[in-house]
Amino acid sequence: SATKFMACFVGLQASYLTWGYMQELIMTTTFNPTDSAPDGKFPSAAFCVFSNRFLAVIVAMIAVKIKHGSVFKANKAPLSAFTPCAISNTVSSWSQYASLKYVSFPVQTVFKSSKIIPVMLMGKVLQDIVYPRTQYVEAFFITIGVAIFSVSSKSPDSENTTETIGLLFMICYICSDSFTSQWQHRLYNTYGKSNIDPYQMMLGVNSNAIIITTIGLLVSGDYARVYEFLLVNPHVLIYNIITAITSASGQLCIYYTIKEFGPIVFTIIMTVRQMFSICISSIVFGHEIDLVALLGASLVFGVLFYQIRRKYLAKGGRA
Repeated sequence: SATKFMACFVGLQASYLTWGYMQELIMTTTFNPTDSAPDGKFPSAAFCVFSNRFLAVIVAMIAVKIKHGSVFKANKAPLSAFTPCAISNTVSSWSQYASLKYVSFPVQTVFKSSKIIPVMLMGKVLQDIVYPRTQYVEAFFITIGVAIFSVSSKSPDSENTTETIGLLFMICYICSDSFTSQWQHRLYNTYGKSNIDPYQMMLGVNSNAIIITTIGLLVSGDYARVYEFLLVNPHVLIYNIITAITSASGQLCIYYTIKEFGPIVFTIIMTVRQMFSICISSIVFGHEIDLVALLGASLVFGVLFYQIRRKYLAKGGRA
């Protein structure tokens, strides 16, 4: 119904637009300096990942308990089966946060659209999937558009200059994220989709991820640095809580939207969200996008909408 669609659209937009804004606010704002963070920058991307996973585990446990009557007893797949994609998911999230110290949010958003290439590579390696020539052509044009946007967005006078280290973080992100989705698909094939629902997947991945991020914070010493930073800048903890809430609500909206309207409608909504995110970030944080960069972004989103149309027609006009 129209009411359900609007609820899904508003829920996804509100969750992920807020999440993206808070991400950039946390990682790029100069707060009050501390001994361990003399530049005033938030000292730990890992803590941002930890806070997101902490709330996601709680939400997933509640959802699984309500649906199955038990948190872990109904699981057919052992928790260890989720470990590889939990590691890659943690690495991708950490890279995404860390990259914002070097790459502007609009560049990051457009660059993430090029993950179709590593997704196809991971699909070939992990599952021996053969992709049609059309998808390789689409991937090529998306890559060209991302390259144009990234190069044109370089600004030596800006703090968020597109630098090599930032692009390396983004490459790490898209490769890790591509592995995550393909491994999850492999789990569905191994144990059966009827034995792993989205909430159990959310619980399995985030249960492993919370262990990984906790160990990382303790071993790296980030826990002490974050604690010191939050004592001086207590409002940053609120920012992290908001990020965690919107991340969890966004995941729930994803599952509900795909269930009610299918993946094509979901992809359209999220592609529109990416465009909104770029506009909001450019206005609020003052990122300049020249005509050449705009053409690059138009090429990327043009191909993405063409993909959506192709998949829609392939399904016989059914979303």
